[in-house]
Amino acid sequence: GTPQPQRQPGFEEYRMSTMITAAATASRTLKRCLSSSAGAKVWQVYLSGEIHSDWREVIAAGIQKKDLPVQLTSPNTSHEDSDDCGAIILGMEEKRTNWDKIGANMNNIRTKTLIKDADVVVVRFGEKYRQWNAAFDAGYAAALGKSIITLHPPKISHMLKEVNASASAVCEDPEQVVDTLAYVIRGELPEAPRDGKEFVPIADRLGAGNPNP
Repeated sequence: GTPQPQRQPGFEEYRMSTMITAAATASRTLKRCLSSSAGAKVWQVYLSGEIHSDWREVIAAGIQKKDLPVQLTSPNTSHEDSDDCGAIILGMEEKRTNWDKIGANMNNIRTKTLIKDADVVVVRFGEKYRQWNAAFDAGYAAALGKSIITLHPPKISHMLKEVNASASAVCEDPEQVVDTLAYVIRGELPEAPRDGKEFVPIADRLGAGNPNP
């Protein structure tokens, strides 16, 4: 019969190396394309919730430090202005319920518009004040199918379990919100896990989810 051509020593190893290199290059190219595509979008993030602490400023500073393509919006954070806006513009009312109503209706124009335009809605609940408005914002965002991130201390988690059940992420501090946005937008993870040195990857801790990947 016809003699078969002799393969050079190391042919299989060379072919395998070439295939691995090509796969790695394709993976890097895909990651660059995805990152570029995500980076081209300016994400609208609405910050709802209590106005008595600097959590919004902390998130804004973190976003600026990471240079994330995010535009932050929020309700009017002046308690006095949000209470009196309707009366100042439209005139005073004799009854408190009417005074509150014209102010709430005016504030609602901003709230509804910005939540509808948001890609992500962050809802902050504090320990001291009852944030009825924040709970309503969370429900409204959920009804619109918005991605929700809740932010609150662990000790009030039980009271917020239904709200948290509708959230895509539940954070304990503003820095976690920034890290979540960085991962969602760019695939970036923080340098150190939340659990520090105690962190164990899922495959090592709980076993491989797919034994034949």
